[in-house]
Amino acid sequence: QVQLAESGGGLVQPGGSLRLSCVAPGSIFSNYPMGWYRQAVGKQRELVAFITSGGITNYAEAVKGRFTISRDYTKNTVVLQMVSLKPEDTAVYYCKAEVLGYSYWGQGTPVTVSS
Repeated sequence: QVQLAESGGGLVQPGGSLRLSCVAPGSIFSNYPMGWYRQAVGKQRELVAFITSGGITNYAEAVKGRFTISRDYTKNTVVLQMVSLKPEDTAVYYCKAEVLGYSYWGQGTPVTVSS
């Protein structure tokens, strides 16, 4: 069983910033693609950002230029840096690891953007 541990969510005002972290087992972090997804109330879960084991990234159009996904190799952590947050970014954010066709998910961390 692969365990992913997310943290960093919270309440922030529009225009603010948050940094989400996802800690993964070393063997998973180093060798497989990982991503951040989000699910707002009443909506389907959607991809936010994705990073391959080689560091290639991909972003949803809605977050391009505002969110940055990266790997911290010293901490086996995938980081999602979010700036210029908007109310429509409000959702539960989930970390995912794609391992040989299987998807492993974290428990989610809520992000609320509101004044």
